[in-house]
Amino acid sequence: MTRVGERDLEGMDQARMAAADRAELVEAARECTFLFTDEEGWPAGVTMSHLFHDGAFWLTAVTGRAHAAAAERDPRVGLVISNLGTDLPGRRMVRIRGRATVHRDRATLDAVLPLFARRLQPRDPDRMLRLLDSPRRVLIRVEPISYPQTHDSRKIAGDGRGGPSQP
Repeated sequence: MTRVGERDLEGMDQARMAAADRAELVEAARECTFLFTDEEGWPAGVTMSHLFHDGAFWLTAVTGRAHAAAAERDPRVGLVISNLGTDLPGRRMVRIRGRATVHRDRATLDAVLPLFARRLQPRDPDRMLRLLDSPRRVLIRVEPISYPQTHDSRKIAGDGRGGPSQP
């Protein structure tokens, strides 16, 4: 019996990520694609920085932007995170289905924006915080509901590209 990656790439169940692998990816990646529906119901997405904190994903935006308005209009959103641009080997991806809540209150901004600043600019978080803490700033908290698609090419013979199989 051949393994996926030796003859074809059809049965990909073996390439799903375990929870620990998802956590490693989420921490290593600095950006995600935030998925939402626009005012006309069309699928839309933007690439954004993300922070995973206290069991939820946090994104930052400005009031009036399409993705901030969409999260308020319909809290059903998605995120896609890949390992592109990280030092993680292979090709890894996770899609998260989540429920969004938009926060404007000072207490939440004061609690989360410094965490964002340290993640985005560890060498000078105070300068980053001054940029982030703007008058129309909002935070979008995405509570993960499920992880419907994940992929880890290291679990596929030849890393999923037809290369030599690994034991």
